[in-house]
Amino acid sequence: MNKTDVIIIGAGPVGLFAVHQLGIKGLKAVVIDNLDKAGGQCIELYPDKPIYDIPAIPECTGKELTNRLLEQIKPFKTKFYLNERVEEVKSKDDNWIVKTSNKNEFIAPNIIIAGGVGSFEPRKLSTQNTEKFEGKSIFYSVKSKEEFKNKNICVFGGGDSALDWTLELSKYSKITLIHRRDNFRGAPHTLNEIKKLQKDGKISIKTPFQLDRIEGDKKITAIIIKDDNGKKEKIPADIVLSFFGLVMKLGPIAEWGLNMDKKTITVNPNNFETNKKGIFAAGDICSYPGKLKLILSGFHEVALASVECFKRARPNEKYRFEFTTSSKTIQDRLGKK
Repeated sequence: MNKTDVIIIGAGPVGLFAVHQLGIKGLKAVVIDNLDKAGGQCIELYPDKPIYDIPAIPECTGKELTNRLLEQIKPFKTKFYLNERVEEVKSKDDNWIVKTSNKNEFIAPNIIIAGGVGSFEPRKLSTQNTEKFEGKSIFYSVKSKEEFKNKNICVFGGGDSALDWTLELSKYSKITLIHRRDNFRGAPHTLNEIKKLQKDGKISIKTPFQLDRIEGDKKITAIIIKDDNGKKEKIPADIVLSFFGLVMKLGPIAEWGLNMDKKTITVNPNNFETNKKGIFAAGDICSYPGKLKLILSGFHEVALASVECFKRARPNEKYRFEFTTSSKTIQDRLGKK
């Protein structure tokens, strides 16, 4: 059994910053995530999409933010357990024992749940025979723009993701945007840009249409779409991008006896502790009066949670708040000379 000071569930931005806040206090942590890489939603859903609300960083992508956070926590040599799902949490004395899907066991006085919205997967196309094309010609996210250059791409969806990627990929590919309604949900500026591209003949928009079937053997060659009156159209296609949102699943978290508010965990906003002593929640998965679902809010939440974690992990030591600019101890932990 692996013993540590804090078990962090979730390797998104908030979980990564938790490593930093714990590390500068001298606490050791392990990070468990059911995805195959660190970054959470930033990597899984919008690695190339700009983020504008990180303090002191005017603009960065989800991938860039993840890489900067990973660089920031390098001095702490934290162990990551990826492709693992927490299956069981139980108490023992003043500690928590966590068991994962890969049969790993951990024991610690503290758990920080930074699992975003829990386990998530894209809402998939309901048309028959789509599975054989998934990951080859059908995609539910864009992880590398290079794979989508010089292609005939059909984008399904009416929200921000569909509109943003239509704009971006139209720079070097032929795009057909398809939505089941005439109206799109998106920022006014984005909608204006979309209309301009359509007017200039740089993209094609098909509404109100839905996918009827896919043609092709090993690769997609064309798709057939159908409107509300049964009228069908055939569109040549190499790639189908579908943005119908996500299916959120809390998974085993819902069975741990935590106070829940719909699909979020209620916490004490003074230290972000749940109704279970030593279990904290931060980021999108937690709720409290005035909660804002922003990455920077999650950073604040784990900063306060880490103080309470210190008190539980080091009950015989008095916590002393120190500025990183003036504390030699903190600078030593960060590897600064």
